Order: sequence, then structure tokens, then C-alpha cells
Amino acid sequence: MSMKQSPMSPSKHSSNGNASVLPLENCFSDSLSMLNSEKAVEELIQQPLLHGIDDHLIEFSEALRTVAKALRQAAEGKASAQAEASEWKRKYELEKSRNLQLEKRAMPSEKHLDENGRVAHLTNKPVLSDAVEKSDRCCGEHGICSHQVLRDGEHDHDASVVPNKMSRKASFKLSWCCKGDKSDQKKHDIVSFEKGNITTAERSSKQISLKWESPPQTVLILTKPNSTAVRMLCSELVRWLKEQKSLNIFVEPRVRTELLTESSYYQFVQTWENDKEILFLHRKVDLVVTLGGDGTVLWAASMFKGPVPPVVPFSLGSLGFMTPFYSEHYKEYLDSILRGPISITLRHRLQCHVIRDSAKSDLDSEEPILVLNEVTIDRGISSFLTNLECYCDNSFVTCVQGDGLILSTTSGSTAYSLAAGGSMVHPQVPGILFTPICPHSLSFRPLILPEHVTIRVQVPFNSRGHAWASFDGKDRKKLAPGDALVCSMATWPVPTACQADSTSDFLRSIHEGLHWNLRKTQQAFDSPRET
Repeated sequence: MSMKQSPMSPSKHSSNGNASVLPLENCFSDSLSMLNSEKAVEELIQQPLLHGIDDHLIEFSEALRTVAKALRQAAEGKASAQAEASEWKRKYELEKSRNLQLEKRAMPSEKHLDENGRVAHLTNKPVLSDAVEKSDRCCGEHGICSHQVLRDGEHDHDASVVPNKMSRKASFKLSWCCKGDKSDQKKHDIVSFEKGNITTAERSSKQISLKWESPPQTVLILTKPNSTAVRMLCSELVRWLKEQKSLNIFVEPRVRTELLTESSYYQFVQTWENDKEILFLHRKVDLVVTLGGDGTVLWAASMFKGPVPPVVPFSLGSLGFMTPFYSEHYKEYLDSILRGPISITLRHRLQCHVIRDSAKSDLDSEEPILVLNEVTIDRGISSFLTNLECYCDNSFVTCVQGDGLILSTTSGSTAYSLAAGGSMVHPQVPGILFTPICPHSLSFRPLILPEHVTIRVQVPFNSRGHAWASFDGKDRKKLAPGDALVCSMATWPVPTACQADSTSDFLRSIHEGLHWNLRKTQQAFDSPRET
């Protein structure tokens, strides 16, 4: 019984070698034309080998695998170089901002004649009192002053946007405070390197105290929308601040319309007309009062792209970890805060840049976004696992395969990161939480990274789907393969007032808000039962 040989059988190749050369050459030509991208290489690798293929095709397949590995290494090298460039850009911007501040301080005032022939002075910074000038000189010795926390490096030619009728802002000084003279917690952190030993000579409680050097004059009130109780409290608060404290009041346009609908008495309330005026609110406002929950505090922080005035958050929401003040006693609280000094918590923010694959460099990025809680990268509506390559400075961290990743501040450690299994962290601990969302791995545990690092999260080219980034739960952006998200600690924190101190407020919030470690107390067998 004879059997017909297959066209691709080995005997066919041996008996008719000339006929087989041409198809093989065409195969090699087609394969080489597909090497223009890593995706094409991966497709070739995944193709099954034909039965009876010769050694040359096996060697060619191994060569393709080597090329694919080299392309992956090149992509990782590119991502590392981009992360390094982003870090240098951030350092350059910080240095540029410092230089501008030094130039503004050092530039002498100039004289010119105004329209009436009188001598007028031009200077690059307002004339401050002797106490303020003294505090500028003593910052490095005794604490943090207001110009170090709430002053930006913009030129004064932008100040033309600010109306001339507005008085200058109140000045204040921030300093470390300790728990009494006999406490072992001192005011400064001093690390000693003498005699080859590294020791922390003095410790700090890191509790920061704010002391007004001139009285506050302007208050911005931000409210939770669509709440009758909040609207009634806002009108009462505005009237009290104007009549009892003689303060200038700023509100959102929506709130001003509501107040004028209620009564024409509120004609004195001021607001802004466009987004450009919002950029300069920090030059007008001395204090921010929020009426709502944590969402209202997040909204207040998002309005300030640079320096943020001190925020006094009143609890009128469903759940609040950043709102320690009860609205029923707002008069007593505001009396104490306006007199000062008060304890504050400096809540760090993350600065996020989205860099598209089409960008020529990391400098060619979209407008930065500041977040107070977290930035989340997830799979959106896709049914595929998220595939994210993560880098910390120049080091590869991991490849996230799961529902997504959360990059959180310590203030946001009690929000989405906590629900995803992250740890609760004191808000004044400077760090970045690295928390995966439902990772497909039993060993993927959350991380806490230092505040000085730059984190880069990139969607690889071989990802099955897009990723989506959301910033404090809004401003959702799509990340296509090749796009990246770069996050680092922002320059300007959000200072929030404390009812007692930072630690007491934090512990009270997790006890009352989460009922942390609440259980029945274990008793001895012979003790009386609780009724």
C-alpha cells in the first residue's frame, strides 16, 4: 500500500530541493518585513512551528526571541531615561522658583513720579513690618515662616489682576512646637555626624503652630452644594463674620446668587467672574472656611494650584477624616482661630503629569494635576487585567497585573487606599502609598515610598487594553499603550487647622469614622457580666 507524500514532507524537500527554495525565500522576506515593531516580533514568536521544519527555521525563531528581548530592554531604558529627565525638570523648576524669590527680595525699590507729581515707590514685594522682616531672617533657625509655605514664585506683573481696593494679606509664622520645656521632644531635628557616629541629637514632635503676625482680613467660604442645612449655616456665618469680625467675605458665584436670592443684605459678599481670577485667590484670601465633608476640603484644595491659605474645615458631611470642627460651635472655634496661635496639619499633595506616547520628551506633557487624596489607574470598562509597568526614579519596581493601582498621599490613606488593603498613615508622615487594586498575585503587598521619589506608571505597548486615570475621583483621563503617568510630591501642601493637635485629630477620626478596633472587652470567667 503506497501513501502520497505531503507537499511539506521531508521527502518532498529532499527530492525536489529547487522547488522548495523559492517558498522559503519568500517566507524569510515576509518575516523580515514584519520586524518593524515589537508587536510583529511577538506575533511571529507565537506562531506554531510546522511539522518537519528544518534547523534553519528553528535558529531564525531563536533570533526573533533575542530581538524581542532587546526591544523590551530598549523600551525599559527609554522609560528610565524619561523618568530621570522628569526628575531633573522638577529640580530645575524648584531652583528657578527659589532664584525668583531671591531676586524679588534683593531688588531695591525704585522711585518715579505719578500723575499728580508725587513720589511713588515701586518694589517687587510689599513693605512688611519689622516683625515680618525679622521672621524672614530667622526661618532657618526657629521654624517655617509663611513665605516659605504660602508664597509662589510668580512675577508681580500678574498682580494687576488683583483689584486695587483689596488690602494686602495677613502675614503669619509657622514654627515647631513641643509639649512643654521638660519634654524630651525638642523643636528641631539635628543629625550629628561627629566622630564617625550618626545620631539624632534632638527630636521633634513635628506639630506645627501658626501664629498671626497681622490680623486676617479676608475669608473665603466654600460650601457643600444641594444642602439646605449648609445654605442656612452659610448665611448665618457670613452675617456673623461681617458684623462681629468686620472681615471681607469671598464665596463661589453659586453661593453669592443663593445669598442674594435670600436677601439684598448680602451685597457686600464678593466672588470671581472667571477661572483666571481663581489662580490669584491665594493673594487675596487669608483663611478658607469649608462647610461640608472631606469632599468639600478636596474641592477647596483643587482651587489652589500653588500656595494654599490655612483651611478651617467644619463637619457637615456623611464622613470626615479631615473635618475636625463641629458646626454647632463655629463661633467659639473661629474666635480662637482668628486670635491664634493654632495647631495645623500640613497635608502633602501629589503632582501628576500625563505624558503621551507621541510626546517628544517628558517636558512635552499635559497640564499638571494636583491631588490631595490619590490618583488611581484602573482598567475602566475593559474586561482585561490592567498591565502597568512601574518605575521609582531609575529603578524598575514591578509590573501590575490586576484591576489597577493607587498612588496615595498619607492624607488619602483612609480613603480608597484603605479599602484596597493599604495601611492607615498619619497625615504628617511624608510619603507616597503604592497600593495595588485586586492584584492577581498572592505576594503583591502595598508599599510606602519616601516623599522625594518620582513614580512613573506606563501602559506597555503590548497591553491588551487602555487604562484610565482619575484624580481625587474626577478628571478621568484615558491612557493608551505607550502613555505614562508621572507622580511626585507637590511643592505646596494644604494647611488644615486642628481642633486639638494633628495626632489627636487623626486618632479621633479613625475611632469615630471607622470604629477602629472596636470590640467587646475580654473579661475573666468569674467577673460579673455586663447587663
